[in-house]
Amino acid sequence: MTMPQLFAGRGGFGSMIQWFIRIVIYDICVTTIAEVLGVSRLVALFIFLGILLAAGGVAYVVRNKMSSQADDV
Repeated sequence: MTMPQLFAGRGGFGSMIQWFIRIVIYDICVTTIAEVLGVSRLVALFIFLGILLAAGGVAYVVRNKMSSQADDV
Protein backbone atom coordinates (compact mmCIF):
# COMPACT_ATOMS: atom_id res chain seq x y z
CA MET A 1 0.00 0.00 0.00
CA THR A 2 1.43 3.34 -1.05
CA MET A 3 1.28 6.51 1.03
CA PRO A 4 -1.49 8.19 -1.03
CA GLN A 5 -3.63 5.07 -0.65
CA LEU A 6 -2.98 5.07 3.07
CA PHE A 7 -4.24 8.63 3.53
CA ALA A 8 -7.04 8.56 0.94
CA GLY A 9 -10.64 7.53 1.29
CA ARG A 10 -12.74 6.81 4.34
CA GLY A 11 -10.52 4.27 6.00
CA GLY A 12 -6.93 4.08 6.98
CA PHE A 13 -4.61 6.33 8.83
CA GLY A 14 -6.08 9.60 7.52
CA SER A 15 -9.47 9.09 9.12
CA MET A 16 -7.80 8.18 12.40
CA ILE A 17 -5.81 11.43 12.31
CA GLN A 18 -8.99 13.41 11.60
CA TRP A 19 -10.69 11.70 14.55
CA PHE A 20 -7.81 12.59 16.89
CA ILE A 21 -7.79 16.20 15.69
CA ARG A 22 -11.53 16.53 16.42
CA ILE A 23 -11.11 15.01 19.88
CA VAL A 24 -8.28 17.44 20.68
CA ILE A 25 -10.32 20.45 19.50
CA TYR A 26 -13.35 19.36 21.53
CA ASP A 27 -11.16 18.76 24.57
CA ILE A 28 -9.66 22.24 24.27
CA CYS A 29 -13.15 23.76 24.04
CA VAL A 30 -14.45 21.83 27.06
CA THR A 31 -11.34 22.61 29.12
CA THR A 32 -11.58 26.30 28.25
CA ILE A 33 -15.26 26.44 29.24
CA ALA A 34 -14.47 24.64 32.51
CA GLU A 35 -11.65 27.06 33.37
CA VAL A 36 -13.45 30.25 32.36
CA LEU A 37 -16.72 29.43 34.15
CA GLY A 38 -15.08 27.59 37.04
CA VAL A 39 -17.21 24.46 36.65
CA SER A 40 -16.33 20.77 36.42
CA ARG A 41 -15.46 19.23 33.07
CA LEU A 42 -18.74 17.28 33.04
CA VAL A 43 -20.78 20.47 33.40
CA ALA A 44 -18.57 22.13 30.77
CA LEU A 45 -19.22 19.18 28.45
CA PHE A 46 -22.98 19.66 28.78
CA ILE A 47 -22.59 23.40 28.18
CA PHE A 48 -20.53 22.65 25.06
CA LEU A 49 -23.11 20.16 23.81
CA GLY A 50 -25.83 22.76 24.44
CA ILE A 51 -23.91 25.31 22.39
CA LEU A 52 -23.56 22.79 19.54
CA LEU A 53 -27.27 21.96 19.75
CA ALA A 54 -28.22 25.65 19.67
CA ALA A 55 -25.93 26.30 16.69
CA GLY A 56 -27.45 23.33 14.86
CA GLY A 57 -30.96 24.61 15.58
CA VAL A 58 -30.12 28.08 14.28
CA ALA A 59 -28.56 26.59 11.14
CA TYR A 60 -31.67 24.44 10.60
CA VAL A 61 -34.01 27.43 10.88
CA VAL A 62 -31.87 29.61 8.61
CA ARG A 63 -31.62 26.82 6.04
CA ASN A 64 -35.40 26.32 6.00
CA LYS A 65 -36.01 30.07 5.69
CA MET A 66 -33.59 30.34 2.78
CA SER A 67 -35.06 27.34 0.97
CA SER A 68 -38.62 28.69 1.39
CA GLN A 69 -37.53 32.06 0.02
CA ALA A 70 -36.02 30.34 -3.02
CA ASP A 71 -39.43 28.78 -3.74
CA ASP A 72 -41.12 32.20 -3.67
CA VAL A 73 -38.93 33.64 -6.43
